Amino acid sequence: MKMYLFRAGMIASALVFSPAAFAGDDIEEGRNTYTEFCVGCHGKDMANPGLAFDLRTFPKGDEARFRKSVLNGKGGGMPAWQDKLTDEDLKVLWAYVVSGG
Repeated sequence: MKMYLFRAGMIASALVFSPAAFAGDDIEEGRNTYTEFCVGCHGKDMANPGLAFDLRTFPKGDEARFRKSVLNGKGGGMPAWQDKLTDEDLKVLWAYVVSGG
């Protein structure tokens, strides 16, 4: 029974957080927004250049944490983007992060 529940949870997670869950253009728009605002610190394709969090490892099921971090910043290293990014920007950035780049 436990194995069945575990597998069912994995399937549900894959369905919810799969890049296919987003509109085709969302990921591409997210890539463009990422390039404009994020690549300088987080690196190409979200690969951590040693300056910032490696977004490839960000929990795919925690959009609320992602939004909070982006909007409010993190300590002295991550600036707050609440005055520069729209809800649509956040939506497509999240699609890009979930896609894995």
